[in-house]
This record gives sequence, structure tokens and C-alpha cells, in this order.
Amino acid sequence: MSISEEKFRKMLREKGLKVTNQRLLVLEVLAAHRDRHMTAEDIYELVREDYPEIGLATIYRTVQLLLEMQLVGRISLDDGCARYEIGEFYDGEERHHHHHHLVCRTCGQVIPFKDDLLDELESRIEKEMGFHVLDHELKFYGQCQECLKKASTEKHVEV
Repeated sequence: MSISEEKFRKMLREKGLKVTNQRLLVLEVLAAHRDRHMTAEDIYELVREDYPEIGLATIYRTVQLLLEMQLVGRISLDDGCARYEIGEFYDGEERHHHHHHLVCRTCGQVIPFKDDLLDELESRIEKEMGFHVLDHELKFYGQCQECLKKASTEKHVEV
């Protein structure tokens, strides 16, 4: 049993969830692909490699349950698809805020941005408005380094 599998088993038990192969496989796939923001279909294709009898509906149910239990996060990139990623954990404890995202408008690349600079704003909102922020999601839209470089090169070629 891998270290991550044992960690996932413990996380599921701590959330009061039964440990099933489907839940472990979904968590393992998401952990192994932290750099991707996967749709349920993406997860399904990868889980099927080890567990060919699994159905897409099972993946949807599993992802929804893990989402409700805050073991995975969902992000919408304004393309009509819900995408999922494993939650961020620090020393075995779930962090309250996940990373943010930089979205390239040219190539569609999604780059995680780990700094959470909104703690002060959340404190101010709670103090001034009496509203306790549980979580937030922040996306920056622009161009990635590769697309900027390519656009710059194309400009020089045209001149």
C-alpha cells in the first residue's frame, strides 16, 4: 500500500466515509495529476486503466461525494465544464483556502497560483460586514509566458 493510499484511507475515515476502491482511485488519480484540472470524464478514463469495470456514473457520484466532504475542489473555467482537483493539505490537515488560478486566454493553460493574499481582506469583511468567509475562488485571466513569447516572436517576424 502506498503512502498516499494510506493517507487517503485515513482522510476518508476521518470524514466518516467508507473506504472504497472507487474513492481511493479517484483521489489517487487527482493526486497524481495535480497539474491538471480534470473533468469527470478525464478522471473516468484514467481510473478505467486500473479498474475497467467502473462506470462514468460512479465517477460522477464519487466526485460529488468527495466534493461535499471537501476532499476535492471544483473549478469552473468558463468553458461549460466542471473541473476537479485534489484539496490542498498541509501536515495532514486540510487548509481552508485552496490555491488560485492563472488562466491563459490564448492557449487555455491553467496555472495554479499558491499564495493566498486575501486573508487581510477576509478579516476586514468579517469585521466591517459581520460576514464570515468560508472560502473563495480567484482566477486571473491573461497570457502565459509561452503565448507572450510566441506573440512577441510573431510581431517581430511581421515587421
